[in-house]
Amino acid sequence: MKNTFLIAFALILFTSCGNDDTSNNTFKDYTEENDAEILAYIAENELSAQKTDSGLYYVIDNQGTGVQPTSSDNVTVAYKGYFTNGTVFDASDEDGISFNLNQVIPGWTEGITYFNEGGSGILLIPSHLGYGSFNYNGIPAGSVLIFDVTLISVN
Repeated sequence: MKNTFLIAFALILFTSCGNDDTSNNTFKDYTEENDAEILAYIAENELSAQKTDSGLYYVIDNQGTGVQPTSSDNVTVAYKGYFTNGTVFDASDEDGISFNLNQVIPGWTEGITYFNEGGSGILLIPSHLGYGSFNYNGIPAGSVLIFDVTLISVN
């Protein structure tokens, strides 16, 4: 009788763990649609962008001549963040803000390292390098994020 109870308990446990119903799961992979959205934006705005292995696109308008940061450096950056439809969701003042590159979204951690101090350009960040498939402070899940950036200094 004890063995029967254990077998029944194990079947219930494994059956409940094997539930493949993802209807309540909020994760969605936006990679393909983000890439298409970014490519359309690049074409519409006649940008000459580079794509990295991670899926980040970037445009260097001015490389800059100062120090080039690493992904763990503290930097000061002036920026404007917006969606592909032009709606601005965040911006710094011209003096910029300072932060450590390992404490921001992966698109910034990677993207800012392509510039030298004094450099400027555009980061086109797919959602998997931004806020993913979750809403975040008014940024809808799966959003492509575009940032006009100027790397003021590597601190």
